[in-house]
Amino acid sequence: MIKRIMCMLSLMTVILLAPTQADASDPIITQSTSDSTVTTNGKSETTVKSPPPSAISPSINSSNSDLCTVGVSGAVQTQILGLSTGATVRDLNCERLKNAKVLYDMGMKVAAVSVMCQDPRVFTAMLYAGTPCPFEGKIGAEAAELWAANLDKWPTEQEQETRQNDTLLGVAGGIALSAIIFALTGGF
Repeated sequence: MIKRIMCMLSLMTVILLAPTQADASDPIITQSTSDSTVTTNGKSETTVKSPPPSAISPSINSSNSDLCTVGVSGAVQTQILGLSTGATVRDLNCERLKNAKVLYDMGMKVAAVSVMCQDPRVFTAMLYAGTPCPFEGKIGAEAAELWAANLDKWPTEQEQETRQNDTLLGVAGGIALSAIIFALTGGF
């Protein structure tokens, strides 16, 4: 049986290794020709729709803690015209506090208290506490007598009234400016 298997393997080897007619033939050559014509007619139309320009309020940086100002900005935009503006507003109470602190740090305690007493709220609080504000360098009971004799020199609410009036004037001006811009752009 082994002889028979060996014989078959030999025969298969001869058949596989023997040259065939396909191996000895010429290579296959393929020829192709193509003609093409492409004609394109096209019409392209582009429409760009964009929003109107925007008036952007300026940013006013007041992050420095040593400044006694507040930044205010605003903008108005119509389809034709845009306007933006910004400004800083002084904080008078902040300035008073800083001045009093600097005077106190320099050892001028009476002067520091005098600066704070320019605020009517502080002035009244000092009277209620029994420690009246200094009056022309006098303190204590002497100052209390001088304040009682000079009521016209007491601090008033005029400063706060002035600030409120300035705010109202600013609001009225902003409304008037907005109305003018609205009228100029054909809004009426």
